[in-house]
Amino acid sequence: MFRLPLPPFLRDSWQNSFNLKQHLQEFLHLDSETLENKLVAAMQQMAELGHKDFDWETATDFYRDKVGEVYLFELGAWHLECNENIENTLFLIADYAQGRVLDFGGGIGTHTICAALCPQVEQVIYCDINPINLDFVRYRAAQLGLSQKIIFCVDIPAKETFNTIISFDVIEHLPDPSQQLLKFHKALTPEGKIILNWHFFKGFNQDYPFHIDDPQVVETFFKTIQTNFLEIFHPYYSTARCYRKWIM
Repeated sequence: MFRLPLPPFLRDSWQNSFNLKQHLQEFLHLDSETLENKLVAAMQQMAELGHKDFDWETATDFYRDKVGEVYLFELGAWHLECNENIENTLFLIADYAQGRVLDFGGGIGTHTICAALCPQVEQVIYCDINPINLDFVRYRAAQLGLSQKIIFCVDIPAKETFNTIISFDVIEHLPDPSQQLLKFHKALTPEGKIILNWHFFKGFNQDYPFHIDDPQVVETFFKTIQTNFLEIFHPYYSTARCYRKWIM
């Protein structure tokens, strides 16, 4: 299959999702065999944890306090296994990210790193409630020489605006995704772009008990996005979509 070459400013850095395995091994002080075993087991462990401890009323506590290092491994396995899909999200970021970028629910930091490497991006605000994720991405940023370009926080800075907002594999983890869309709309500059995806599905075998799939919530989400944003076509094979504000 034909694959587009990455932009020059990403090409030299993009190896195994910006050296993700190496960063995980060093940050967690693991040998390579232990790391591989944890990556293989992570998805099942997250599913079991979700079935046992997840509740929508305490969702914030679950992601902040209960998932621990397992979430790092689950996210890491996904990014490494779906390398081509991740690459396509990088193309989108490289095409549209500029100015001040918010990465909401930034996880293991792949998209934050990509945005920080873009020459047209001035600053990236990485936002995640999980303290282990925050420490890990701080470590990654330092290893890649990007610490001066990335700011870390647990909440979206109040009353600040952004030229670009990115949020991947996050919306389906929220009890009210439509409300989050409206917050994004308020925080986005008039000419800004938002890039995001969603997966309102718990899996054929209930692999994702922490994904919302309530039909009414999903319908409200689509009505909200269709009345507040206008989709921008992109040619990349990806679940991610790009939007601008729909200004009447």
